[in-house]
Amino acid sequence: MTRKELIKRYFVFFIGLLLTSFGVAFVTKASLGTSPIAAIPYSLSLVLPQLSMGTWVVLFNLLLVVIQCLIERKNAVKFQVLFEVIIAFLFGYGVDLSMLCLQFLSPEHYVAKLISLVIGSGILAFGAFLEVTANVTMLPGDAFVNAIARPLHKEFGGVRTVSDLTMAILAAVICLLCLHKLSGVREGTIIAALLVGNLVRLYARIFSGATRKWFA
Repeated sequence: MTRKELIKRYFVFFIGLLLTSFGVAFVTKASLGTSPIAAIPYSLSLVLPQLSMGTWVVLFNLLLVVIQCLIERKNAVKFQVLFEVIIAFLFGYGVDLSMLCLQFLSPEHYVAKLISLVIGSGILAFGAFLEVTANVTMLPGDAFVNAIARPLHKEFGGVRTVSDLTMAILAAVICLLCLHKLSGVREGTIIAALLVGNLVRLYARIFSGATRKWFA
């Protein structure tokens, strides 16, 4: 890989990181339940509000890095793991910054909330697509999914959908056990879980030619 191509790939990755952080915040502001990738951290921020949602995102992503290392074992690349730790902090505090920037977004009508949810899911999915396309490193959540998908020879988008649904269920359990209600985990969480993985696959088909030309 040439230096020029490597710079391009890292540029694409950081654009993806920015979009993913913004997408998570956008979905959360739709008020129909946050995105599955942030469902557990968001639920924990409601249970223990002393820490912001972004801080919980950082802690949860660090946990995913640990699980990823346990899955990959000797195949885990130390530099990549270290970079994922750095990305976890950037992602988490990027979510907090995005939430701050989206203070104006507060849809009241249900249709407006659904539209905001779909838009946020689209942004989030495109961010994830760019991260996978860049192929230099990933967010811990995506690297965790990739660590599962690779040895199983499964498509990333399909495994991502299963992972998102699992995280949504775990977040619901946390809310029910600690808050006795489904705060932050609603129908929007399930809709986003079904949308994001499928949209990643759709983007991959639509932009496959463009990405090949970009990295040529």
